[in-house]
Order: sequence, then C-alpha cells, then structure tokens
Amino acid sequence: MRTFRSSVLALAVLASACKGGPTPAPAITPPAPAEPLRLTLVGTNDFHGWVMPHRATLPDGQKVEQGGAALFASYVARLREDNPGGVLLVDGGDLFQGTLASNLGEGAIVVDVYNLLGYTAVAIGNHEFDYGPVGPGPVATRPDEDPLGALKARVAQAKFPFLSANVREMDGRPPAWLGNDGTTVVTVKGVKVGLLGLSTLQTPQTTNPANVASLKFESLADAAKQAAKSLREQGAEVVVAVAHAGGKCTDLANPRDTSGCERDDGEIYAVLEALPKGAVDAVVAGHTHQVMGHFFGDVPVIETTGLARSFGVVDLFVDPVTHRVLPERTRINAAIPVCGAVDATLKSCDPLKLKDAKDVRLVPATFLGQPVTQDARVEALVAPAEARVEEEQRRPVGVETQARMPQVYEGESALGNLIADAMREAARADAAVMNAGGIRADLPQGPLTFGKLYEILPFDNTLAVLELSADELRRFLSLAYGGRKGVFAVSGLEVTLGACPGPERFQGVTLPGGKPLKAKATYRVAVPDFLLRGGDGVGPLTSTLPRERINLLQAQDLREVLTAYGRAHGNALKPPALGRVHLVKAAGPCADAKP
Repeated sequence: MRTFRSSVLALAVLASACKGGPTPAPAITPPAPAEPLRLTLVGTNDFHGWVMPHRATLPDGQKVEQGGAALFASYVARLREDNPGGVLLVDGGDLFQGTLASNLGEGAIVVDVYNLLGYTAVAIGNHEFDYGPVGPGPVATRPDEDPLGALKARVAQAKFPFLSANVREMDGRPPAWLGNDGTTVVTVKGVKVGLLGLSTLQTPQTTNPANVASLKFESLADAAKQAAKSLREQGAEVVVAVAHAGGKCTDLANPRDTSGCERDDGEIYAVLEALPKGAVDAVVAGHTHQVMGHFFGDVPVIETTGLARSFGVVDLFVDPVTHRVLPERTRINAAIPVCGAVDATLKSCDPLKLKDAKDVRLVPATFLGQPVTQDARVEALVAPAEARVEEEQRRPVGVETQARMPQVYEGESALGNLIADAMREAARADAAVMNAGGIRADLPQGPLTFGKLYEILPFDNTLAVLELSADELRRFLSLAYGGRKGVFAVSGLEVTLGACPGPERFQGVTLPGGKPLKAKATYRVAVPDFLLRGGDGVGPLTSTLPRERINLLQAQDLREVLTAYGRAHGNALKPPALGRVHLVKAAGPCADAKP
C-alpha cells in the first residue's frame, strides 16, 4: 500500500513539473544584521582620597551621606550587570591628596580601593606628586630620599596603569618607573581599546615643584596626537583619552550645545581642537572640578566636580564588523550623583540642595532600576582607615574657634587673614602671604579638632621666610594675584586689586594704614614652602633669590603654626577684621566675562 501511494505521489510531482517548469526554491530570509557592540565608559576624576562618604546633618536633624567608595561600588556593579564584559572604569587623576584617610598612608588606601573596584587605567594628576619621598616629609631633604618615592610606591601597588603621554624625563624618555609610554591597550568585547593619559601643564606650579624637578611636562595636544597615532598603529580600534586637564560646561541640558562652555582656564579645549578628526573617540577629563557632558564634534567629553560625589558614563556603540565607533549612536550620561538615599521630591542627596528644602523625605536611591547599597567588601577594606581617621579627627588640638570662618577663594576672608597672621607671628616676619588654594574648608565655631584642622589645611605645607626688597615684594604679589589662583591672604600689608582676574590685576601694595613701602628696606615675608618653591606661578621671582635670603624655619607645619597661634592667644582663634584687600570697581565687564 505504501509503495502504491509513493508511486502515485511521484507521478503527480513529475506531471506538475512537466506542466509548470522547475519547482521554485524556497525563499531564504537573510539573517538580521548583528547589533552594534556596546562599550560603557565610566569616568571619575579628582577623587582626592574620598574613600569615605561626605556626611552632613540637615537643619531638621536628618543625616545625609553623599559619595564614598563603598556606595560608588554599587553603581559600578549595576553598570557591569547591565553590560557584562563591556565596562571600562577610568579616572582623570588626582586620586590621593585631600583627606586624612588617604594622607595617613600616602594614598595606599585609594589604590587598594581602585584595585578592588577594577579600574582599567588612571591619568596622573598634579597632586599625585604631593607626597614626595616615602615618609612624612613632603620633599626630599637627604641624598637617599627619592622625591618621587611615594608615587612610585603607589604605581607598584596598583593593578592598573598610571598614564601620562606628556610626562617625560629630561632626556625625553617616558619615566621607566611608570612601566608604560603613557598608553595602554585592552580588549573589551573583542574590541581593542587604546587608552592614553595626559597631565596638566600646571603641575609644577600646583604641586611642590621640588618633587617634579627631574621631569618635564610637554604639550598636551602634541602628546595626545602622537599617542593616538601610536595606538592606532598598534591596532587600537577605539581610542579613549584620560586627561588631568578639563574645562567647564555647566549647562548639561543639550550635550550637543557647547556655547555655554567656558573657554578660559580649560586645557582640554586646545587638545580637542588640535586632534585630527577620528583620532580619539571619547575623553574623560579632570583637574578643574567642573561638570562636562558634551560633544565636541563627535567626541564625547565627561568630567565631574570630583571628590567621589558623582561619576559620568559614555556609551560607545561599535560596528560589529569594522570595529569602528558609530558616533551617531554615542550616549552621554553626565554627573550621575552617588547617593544611598535621596529626597523623594528633589531626587538629591546633596546637603547644599537639601538644607533649604522644606519637608525633606529621604527614600532609598535606585540606579538602573535597582537599589544601591554599600558594598560590603569595600566597607571592610576601608574600615581600618576610617577607624584611624575617627581617632585622629576627635583629637582636640587645644584651641576654640570663637566664630565660624568660611573658606573664600575669590575674595578676602577672615580665615585667610587668620592663617596669614599666624604665619607672620610664628616667623617673626614683617608680612605674610597665604595662597587661596592652600585653604580647603571652612573653620567651624567651637572646639577645634585635628580632623577639622586637616580638612582646612590638608597639604603638608611648611613655613618659609623670604627676604625681599620693596620691588621684589611688588613683583611677587603681581605674580601671585595675576595667575588666576584666587585672592591670596596677607598680613602686615594692604593690597589693591582690579576687579577682573588676569595678569594686570595687582595694582599696588602698602603697609597697614596706607603707609608706603620703604624703597631701600628689606622685608621678611612668611609664605608656605609651596610658594617658596615656585607654586601658583611665583617661580619667576622665587627662583632668582639667593639661598641666604631663604629660610625654611625647621619645616614648621602650617597646621602646627595655626594651633600654636591659638594657644598663644588665650587658646582661642578669633576672626580678624577685613580690609586688607581693596578691590577697584571695574569700569565695565571683565574681558573674559560671559555676555
């Protein structure tokens, strides 16, 4: 029966073929094109040792926390779950200096945390050089001390590379202790990604110049072009720059609109303008502590205000065949806040935003649809450092502040005047000058603890004295106020400044009460050793002084100087009167002011 049916079927097929020609082949549906490969670039910058969160108490008594390594780890974990095997975690530099937790171990806890978080690479920031040799001294004072010793120890400890394509030995070679030429190549989802690092040209003026005397800092744009070219020649299909050089673009509403980006004092702009089209595919910036989340041409650039409070994300989409970035698909998510709990209405944990809000109701924060919590591994890693910090922070220094004195960068402040007075008295000097950038926090009212003192003066600056003629003192002040480094505090002097920052800002100096300087007199001027060594742009004057007119005063720490001043004045720190800095009203808008 089966044979008969098969024969009939065969005959039917044959007859059909004879009538209608060959049987058409079944239609073949072409395979769907492969989806682009997604690479998630996560960027931090200017961490400055903040392994622990920023803690604050709101006016209604509620406590809020912002940032910190353990909480940030949860955000990174969510991103890795969202894009398995596709995340690159990088940092734009200045990892260490700024907190007691970091400074007590010369940055070791930060590297431990970054190792645990799985950073891919970091740029070398200017403050990476602050610690100088291994040990408590901020600069080498003996032949057996290495001015780069502390940084070399951190590089050896790290499981990720420190990168800078423009930091070189004096003979032009990359520093051997870095173990790279300022670049590295990693493979992510089968894509070869090249990373290049850049360090600000301001480094010799914004760290202790003695620590970088053996190095030179070459053009960022030239170094970036050469490094990108080299990476492409090595087969890099995607190139990312990690730069301790930044800018400021406060309006994040439209990432394609860069008209609101402030071009003054932003080194990253010149780099972007100099790079050939297609040289780099993304930039993680730093140094300026300002937000960026914008496209410059097709190149996305991200930066945050730093201090572990936020991070940025760039999603790059790569053609699965050519392995080239598809710029039209690139997405930026800038300045993502790191919060464990946020106000239900404002969706923020920033104490500055919440302090004036009404009816703050804190609710658990979420990210990518999931709750964020403290990472237990990071908490355990940081716990010993935190315990040591708490012990130091609670230690009273024996003086009480009679009124709150805020930190002010672009104007005269009682706190700056107080520190300058303490320096002048300790050095038995005629005058004192304190750089604005050396003061990093407000001085609260009440008993002063070492922890709070450290926040105010986190750098290990020591007291020095310069012996200057009247003309040299004027030139020193002209360099100080002309370098866009804030308004320096003075003691034993009165200065007149133009309202607009810039080289011509300094207009004159007198003794208190308007008495003129004596033309043939020599003035003893107390300064932080940071200025003595040429920091904040005063090097053209200090570098010309003969040794006999410089005195380091047995390396007295500025924190000790301020504490001793309080003890000598009834164990109290009183806010000095203002009136030492006189600002001349501008006739019109400043030249670099935004219209």
